[in-house]
Amino acid sequence: MIFKDYYKILNLDTNKVTESEIKIAFREQAKKYHPDMNKQSVQSEERFKDINEAYKVLSNSATRKKYDRTWYSKVGRRKQKAEQSKKEKGPGFNEFFNVFFGETEKQIFKENKNVPIKGENIDTEINVKLEDAYYGLEKKISLRTVKGEMKSFSVKVPAGIRNGEKIRLLGQGKQGINGGKNGDLLIKINIENNKKFKLQGCDIITNVYLSPWEAALGKTINIDSIDENFAVDIPAGIQSGEQITIPDKGYKDGQGGRGNLIAEIKTVVPKQLTEEEENLFKQLQEISTFNPRSE
Repeated sequence: MIFKDYYKILNLDTNKVTESEIKIAFREQAKKYHPDMNKQSVQSEERFKDINEAYKVLSNSATRKKYDRTWYSKVGRRKQKAEQSKKEKGPGFNEFFNVFFGETEKQIFKENKNVPIKGENIDTEINVKLEDAYYGLEKKISLRTVKGEMKSFSVKVPAGIRNGEKIRLLGQGKQGINGGKNGDLLIKINIENNKKFKLQGCDIITNVYLSPWEAALGKTINIDSIDENFAVDIPAGIQSGEQITIPDKGYKDGQGGRGNLIAEIKTVVPKQLTEEEENLFKQLQEISTFNPRSE
């Protein structure tokens, strides 16, 4: 009796797999070797039968346990040689298959070549402005189908979608086989930063520009978040590069709250001075003992 390695037929490296993994492996191999996709290949048709037979045994917990016991008692853990795999389709396998199924069930199974197979998913991605991602929007996109035709889709981007999150359009992927459902269209969202705001997780980072005297003396200023303008107290002596964190003014966190708005301080020196300003800076230079290079 010649035994077939059902796990190998389904392209599985081990028998330590879940029912879900077996199902996924079966779908991948069935699509690859389906007779409708390989009409000129007799080998593909035979391989497709093997794939269905393997799935029939391994998808049932009782027959799978029986198969594992029989396999290890007769073959052990050693791998089949490549030459032996060519003989697996010989008449000796009928006896092995009947260990698990009767002749009637076997015949019904062999005739079930037109098993419905779900079509493959299609992955794509689109860029969305930060403000649009925060408030949500409906965006139209156009994609080229496998037939070379352009097809338009309307994509509803929900408010507060996370960067890298995917939107699934059911049934808009590749066509199914033998009446199987179409695959889905998976759209990855890339949130674009702008000159004013940068997204970092659920936090939004913005730059706040201060004059030297504002940084030295402190000041109450107005800054913008993504949806409002409010006053912030700048402490005296703040350094360029320091950050002020304003809670609950950032991006939506998906749980009804918001991240932080992080204001990063940038001290800006005037490029041109009036005569009076220049004199004041000179006076400050003469009387000040502050030396930033000694800090």
